[in-house]
Amino acid sequence: MLSPASVLPQLLLRTQDAMSLLVRGHPQTLLRRALGTRLHSETLAIGLRRDLDCPFVHPTAKLPLVIRPLRSGDDLSILNIDQPELTSDVLFERLSQRRLINAGLPTCWVAIAPDGKVCYMQWLVAPSDNDRIRAQWDDLFPQLAPGEALLEGAFTGDAYRGQGIMAHAMSRIAVAARDFGARWVHTFVGVTNTPSLKGCQRAGFVPFQQRSEAWRLLRRRVAFTPLA
Repeated sequence: MLSPASVLPQLLLRTQDAMSLLVRGHPQTLLRRALGTRLHSETLAIGLRRDLDCPFVHPTAKLPLVIRPLRSGDDLSILNIDQPELTSDVLFERLSQRRLINAGLPTCWVAIAPDGKVCYMQWLVAPSDNDRIRAQWDDLFPQLAPGEALLEGAFTGDAYRGQGIMAHAMSRIAVAARDFGARWVHTFVGVTNTPSLKGCQRAGFVPFQQRSEAWRLLRRRVAFTPLA
């Protein structure tokens, strides 16, 4: 069970996101994504993993990239929530990414485009951070065992999509899990998110598991089943 000390910061961050949606005129998104989902919904995701012991050639992107951990002062304009005429879904997605940054979850890796801006971001998390994973996502991910790592929170800026950035960056970020002794790197993608599923497979990830998430009257049930 999560302690109040670990739950409270997440509640505060989510409350701030809710206020941002309301202030910017998106109450319907708040009702649909925050409340409606928790009253009654079912979603499926595919668990993929990469074996770092298997030789792999990184896929190339259409532009040169620098892959490294996020630094203070990096240009995160891809997460600008005050950009004019943002759709409600884009705003919600950007708020979710900003919440991960504010939560201080280690480690956020980024791809820097030739214009010097962050064009892609994703978190690489070690077993030593299992408590932080649980505080952030509750039971949405299995407990990491020694030798495992989790890649989560993949996001490509709108202006940089369709250039092979995700596959290249994700492939290279995964290798950094070697620094804390991981062999297996896991990630999860919604079954309907075909572009991300293709990007993961191009980055060397293979489907091995299915995750079902069901909400009924504010109660969530998560189950994991192996794929044949």
